[in-house]
Amino acid sequence: MSVQTLKGFRDFLPQNARKRQFVLDALKKVFESYGFEPLETPALEYEEILTGKYGDEGDKLMYRFEDNGKRKVAMRYDQTVPLARVIAQYQNEIPLPFKRYQIQNVWRAENTQKGRYREFLQVDADIVGTYSPLADAEIIAVSAKCLEKLGFKEFKILINDRANFRELSPKAVAIIDKLKKIGPSAVSEELRKNNFDENLLMKIKNKKVSKKIEEIANAVYKIDRSLKEQIIYESTLARGLDYYTELIFEVEVQDYGGGVVAGGGRYDNLIGMFSKRDIPAVGFSFGFDRLIEAMKQLNLFPNNLNGNEVLIAFADSELQKKAMEISAKLRNKGLNTEFYLEDVPLEKQLKYADKKNIAYVLIVNSNNLILKNMASGEQKKVILENLPDELR
Repeated sequence: MSVQTLKGFRDFLPQNARKRQFVLDALKKVFESYGFEPLETPALEYEEILTGKYGDEGDKLMYRFEDNGKRKVAMRYDQTVPLARVIAQYQNEIPLPFKRYQIQNVWRAENTQKGRYREFLQVDADIVGTYSPLADAEIIAVSAKCLEKLGFKEFKILINDRANFRELSPKAVAIIDKLKKIGPSAVSEELRKNNFDENLLMKIKNKKVSKKIEEIANAVYKIDRSLKEQIIYESTLARGLDYYTELIFEVEVQDYGGGVVAGGGRYDNLIGMFSKRDIPAVGFSFGFDRLIEAMKQLNLFPNNLNGNEVLIAFADSELQKKAMEISAKLRNKGLNTEFYLEDVPLEKQLKYADKKNIAYVLIVNSNNLILKNMASGEQKKVILENLPDELR
């Protein structure tokens, strides 16, 4: 028996799980502050709901099987198609515009040799049911506010109009989409090899900002003036997915090797796929793993993300009951408190706290309480009633 995870699947031990939770808590607060509501959909959908929506490549990467009831089912591949299904299924219950955020795992049978995962978290925010450019502007503003909330200072938002590529074949757009990876010379050469105009890239570069994008940018400035410096018109920005209809954008973090941490745009012809009517929508997704990477690289995580603020230790077994009572009192005061469960020497309890990166240990003696700062080694006598103030 192989005691390990499957290729492309991961465990997140407490240290990393806390980092992920820290980011998710911050993102949720921003989404909620803009009036977005949480949505959750099942991990499994009927196969016919998902197949044929992502092209041949998507169908190949999808996890599909027959369940115990002989039903053909598939695992969630992204969160956009399930959103379309929700809008169709509950069209009489969901008022439009519908502002939703969704944070759930998706599954894709990716090639793990390319450093990709087969199970990963997606973070989406979308506004469904309005053509208003204010919706596009708000989506951009929300993506920026999320980064600000997490501590990012230097980032830029590249915006473009997908209409710039409307007359081009999907193949040509796919080649132009490689610009950042392979550079302009290689893009022009690949265009020529595929019988496209090798000057096509230059023609795209010379396209002026459309009135629609100008209107959206001005709306963003009204929502948040501070974003004026961050928004940059980039006529060659393509975003590979061909379901985008107007606005497309990407968010790049400076000084982060991975570059893009978020992207999205307007897709007015997708959400209505099950409703048999056009339903406009605009939204974006965070590359959650990239976001975590960028925060680690730029040292944006707080030094102590340990959930336990204090460990209650006791000098001898006779003080165990007293230590338990103190633990209960501190929890009632709102402090995350861990009580050491075994009757072992104090030294071992301190080593345990050190290994778990618990900031403070309260040592219960027969006639006093000693608070030890595990980072500095400083110790001092404290009064129980004053402990919350000592720790904050």
